[in-house]
Amino acid sequence: MRDLSISVYFARSVLKNAVAQGLDPISLLRKNRVSPRLMLEGSARISIERFADLQVATMQAMNDETLGYGTKPMPLGCWSMMCHAVIGCETLGEALSRSCRFYQLFELGVHPVLDEDGESAVIRLVPQDVNTPSNPFLHELLLFNLHRFASWLVQEHLPIQVVQLNYQPLAPALDYRHMFLANPVKFEQPHSQLLLSKGLLSKRITQNEASLRHFLRHPALIMLTQNYAINSWTSQVRDIVRRQLRDISELNDVAVTLEVHPQTLRRRLAAEGTTFKDIKNQMRRDTALHFLGKQGLSIEEISHRAGFSESSAFIRAFKGWTGVTPYTYRKGL
Repeated sequence: MRDLSISVYFARSVLKNAVAQGLDPISLLRKNRVSPRLMLEGSARISIERFADLQVATMQAMNDETLGYGTKPMPLGCWSMMCHAVIGCETLGEALSRSCRFYQLFELGVHPVLDEDGESAVIRLVPQDVNTPSNPFLHELLLFNLHRFASWLVQEHLPIQVVQLNYQPLAPALDYRHMFLANPVKFEQPHSQLLLSKGLLSKRITQNEASLRHFLRHPALIMLTQNYAINSWTSQVRDIVRRQLRDISELNDVAVTLEVHPQTLRRRLAAEGTTFKDIKNQMRRDTALHFLGKQGLSIEEISHRAGFSESSAFIRAFKGWTGVTPYTYRKGL
């Protein structure tokens, strides 16, 4: 979990409607150990644990599971009821259909609909009123939750053929790919939707009432951090780099471990929208963010754990990642 972070764009989106509900965003940030100053930095990131806690705390404070983005609030408990309504399904197709029907009971501005198009299964967000555009973050929230919940139901990261969003990216495009587990994301499309292989709908549900009780203790965090077997080249390289972060291998060494030619590995990572250098930097950055939230570790020790031989190089890199120094970041916590 320590190798995960998220753009402050998503934290700002969580808090966007808080003031209209009479809430103090600064108080919510500090309560969940997120530095308010980071919200002003365009390239800043926060750890996934802090983001999950902030999201849940804001929903609870607003008593609205759509964080003010729906046409009408969705009271706390709706998500839990949807999960209970779905957990008895036998197949993923049945579960997704029932999830979509559940959300169609509410005035959100858009309704998720499960449809089939040739060899694809499509989860499409259909506007309730074509003259009233919904907010992009609501699209992201609904599609993310449906995909991650479906993955949890079958204990497998479900591959997406393509994520289509009907607006321009509001955060770095790479962050959207991380949100949807490195699957392709396209913007300014006619509809906001997920395209999956139709064959996935026949997968058996492997969760039950007992595992659901554990899931519902903190579903936001579990969906953000769940880690199932996944065969993408990006995930395999990340696993190797994670294990060797203090003595980071070069691409050639990783290629030997994976038994492929370095140029082949480079092409396969490029096809998944990343590079070895990007993966290495992300692992260092997210490890640093994780340990800066812990007590009792010096900046020098965190620098070492993040794979840097010199603290000065770590400080320069960290400021490039987040816009602030590690000292300023920790002080904000």
